[in-house]
Amino acid sequence: MIVRTLVEIERAIRSSWGADTCAPEDLPRWHAGNPARGQCGITAMVVNDLLGGDLVRGEVHVDGHWVDFHWWNRFPGGLELDLTREQFDPEEVVVGGVVIERPPEFTRLREEYELLRTRTFAALNA
Repeated sequence: MIVRTLVEIERAIRSSWGADTCAPEDLPRWHAGNPARGQCGITAMVVNDLLGGDLVRGEVHVDGHWVDFHWWNRFPGGLELDLTREQFDPEEVVVGGVVIERPPEFTRLREEYELLRTRTFAALNA
């Protein structure tokens, strides 16, 4: 078994993001200067594949109104890992955060997830 550091995992995931792994609703706001935009759900799933733990989903609010969901990971002992937090503009505020079960039939963003997963695993095994 190969042991990976969080730095190695983060580097592999970040280098694997692209417009083709972005959630379609975020694609108009995705750009190379903000590659984390629209990557949260699939990134949290890939981290879950690699490290286990819980999937956490919060809400993104603008001016006190819900506009979207945001996903990240939580591990035993309460450690949280959010590799895409920087995607948000200053007016976008993430609130809450509840543990959710991994969807058994992951259909939304399936192609983007599989592409990110394949790239990340290839980067880790290079």
